[in-house]
Amino acid sequence: MLTNLRIRLAVASCIALISFFGTAHASTDGIEQQSSKLLVLEHLWNEAQVNRDSGALEALIADTFIDTEYDGETSDRTKFLSDIRDPKFKPNILTIQEVKVNLYRDTAVVSGVYHAKGTYNAQAYEHTGRFTDTWIFEGGKWLCVASHSSLIKKN
Repeated sequence: MLTNLRIRLAVASCIALISFFGTAHASTDGIEQQSSKLLVLEHLWNEAQVNRDSGALEALIADTFIDTEYDGETSDRTKFLSDIRDPKFKPNILTIQEVKVNLYRDTAVVSGVYHAKGTYNAQAYEHTGRFTDTWIFEGGKWLCVASHSSLIKKN
């Protein structure tokens, strides 16, 4: 049953990704339309993390992706995706709010506040922080090239 749910979520995520990536050049679409696409991608990112769906995340990040966590740890694309698949990592909530999108031709900076809750290595965690994601429009789709988070509150 859980496997069917994961498969359905993965398929739904892929369909949504395909429909929202589009093929138009970022600067030819309206700012509002591109901002909406990026907001959807950010929400899909969160959903993929909660479901530990590294395949969906793989479609969202560039080959040169770099992640900087609130504790200063950095990860390249391979390590980031590996961490998502880690069975000790069990997120159950990841939400974002106060999201702002700034577009610069084929580049976008998305920032906001996140709330994450779950367990890692059987230890509960709950974090509230700020995030900044840098996206580029390349090959007809938006790809995240860098993600950074800073902790506001750790429980």
